[in-house]
Amino acid sequence: MAAFRAWVIERGETGQSLALREFDEADLMDGDVTVRVSHSGLNYKDGLAITGRMPVVRRFPMIPGIDFAGTVESSDHPDYKPGDAVVLTGWGVGETHLGGLAERARLRGDWLVPLPEGLSPAEAMAIGTAGYTAMLSVLALERHGLTPEAGPALVTGASGGVGSVAVALLEQAGWHVIAATGRAGEADYLKSLGAAEILEREALAGEPRPLAKERWAAGIDAVGGRVLANALSMTRGGGAIAACGNAGGMDLPSSVAPFILRGVSLLGINSVTTPQKPRREAWARLSRDLDRDLLRRMTRTVALDEAGSLAETLLEGQVRGRTVVAIG
Repeated sequence: MAAFRAWVIERGETGQSLALREFDEADLMDGDVTVRVSHSGLNYKDGLAITGRMPVVRRFPMIPGIDFAGTVESSDHPDYKPGDAVVLTGWGVGETHLGGLAERARLRGDWLVPLPEGLSPAEAMAIGTAGYTAMLSVLALERHGLTPEAGPALVTGASGGVGSVAVALLEQAGWHVIAATGRAGEADYLKSLGAAEILEREALAGEPRPLAKERWAAGIDAVGGRVLANALSMTRGGGAIAACGNAGGMDLPSSVAPFILRGVSLLGINSVTTPQKPRREAWARLSRDLDRDLLRRMTRTVALDEAGSLAETLLEGQVRGRTVVAIG
């Protein structure tokens, strides 16, 4: 067995620590596929895991990284053979199973998705968990029967990873996109992705009213808390909000009024354990629909050595769009 480089979270008597070090392949967890990781990403949940702000990590030592792309090195799974390009998001990787901020990963083949045709591994991680979650949200709104003819679409946390991809996807699908952000300096960036209007986050941060003036027919919310409660109160009759994040808190200080007086729906998005069929559908749509120029505009790439130092900045909401980690 060989050693490889990995970011490793340890827990000791004085608390949690993080180090980039050599990790023995013999210490990888059980799985029927071993992957040579070429790219990973930095997500909000990775920031929580690395800093220990929330109990995301459930076993130690842990290699963080909830997503990655790479090439199969060895496989006992019938669907994969050495040389296959694959993508991984979710399934507790980086939380309960050793994750993607490393040169190798071993896991269950049932968790993998073949790298979609037309996407490079770097592009797949520019999309990553955030973009995949945004696509699941768009699909949920479509299944609900909502189209751009119903009215505008709101995106909260718009300058973050989920929000940036959501703005681009909705605009390309023909929606009038209202991008809500707490960072006024990102207005030009969001308009370059397709936002038609910029909404200051303060407009959604006050004490929620049971019902407020109707402003949008659909929405993708990556924030939660008061922001989601206010978004629901301003949703048009028969509209829906897809909730996929909790950067602003786990609570929902809302009322039943939007649901019983306007017929508004709250669509929950679970990107972690999505079954294979909708998971592959989301990746196929991303490969087909997401403009690569816009994807590059919202992405920066860092080396593996830099990844561990970016967690605090990520949690403070100071990271625009997506951050790809080049492992090699």
